[in-house]
Amino acid sequence: MAAVYETIGRGYRSVRRPDPRIAAAIREAIGDATTVLDVGAGAGSYEPSDLTVLAVEPSAVMIAQRPEGAALAVRATAEALPVADGAVDVAMASLTHHHWSDAARGFAELRRVSRRQVVFTWDPVVASREFWFVRDYVPEVTDRESGLATVDAALHGLGPAATVTAVPVPHDCVDGFFAAYWRRPASYLDPAVRAGISGLALLDRAVVQRAVAELAADLESGEWARRYADLGDLPELDLGYRLVVAGA
Repeated sequence: MAAVYETIGRGYRSVRRPDPRIAAAIREAIGDATTVLDVGAGAGSYEPSDLTVLAVEPSAVMIAQRPEGAALAVRATAEALPVADGAVDVAMASLTHHHWSDAARGFAELRRVSRRQVVFTWDPVVASREFWFVRDYVPEVTDRESGLATVDAALHGLGPAATVTAVPVPHDCVDGFFAAYWRRPASYLDPAVRAGISGLALLDRAVVQRAVAELAADLESGEWARRYADLGDLPELDLGYRLVVAGA
């Protein structure tokens, strides 16, 4: 994961900011904890401000973008967490485990160090059905993302008692992850926006350029507005984002 974000992580904080509604869902899942380990913490999105937090992040580029006053961050990986068994109440991971080199080992580490695990992730299978950009413009994302650690991997790694809750994406989502702009399609034409979306930033450049050109043409002609007119009044949409929670 460090190598990935040394390249695509530059400028990440400018387009990836925590959305307060998603933050509230994650905070509720964390529950009555007092200590939290944020694994693959990046620039610190969704770390609870009212608890004691230690962040684990392998990328120096991402650590450098953590805001003033953010939790202490140490350079380490999910597969070898630098804390003792049962050291924290909750281990959390937000949109990160698809970058781990060994997801099974990473989830085993989360379970080792905490009594409760909270994982915010994405289901590309749902996205391939429900998210117009993936389904109709860049279906190649589904093949790539489905081969990575996703919701099923989290469920397998956290055990049979883990629960899954849908996290709808608000139409004005502040966090610029992949599906954040489902009602603001012109945003996907912006290279800075795409650079903050690993699913696009790591895809073949020619594939992305083709998809962006097709989207630009459809926006210009009005075809996009006609095709997806039913989205205009929706306040939020389920596009495959999930909270997987396990433990006490």
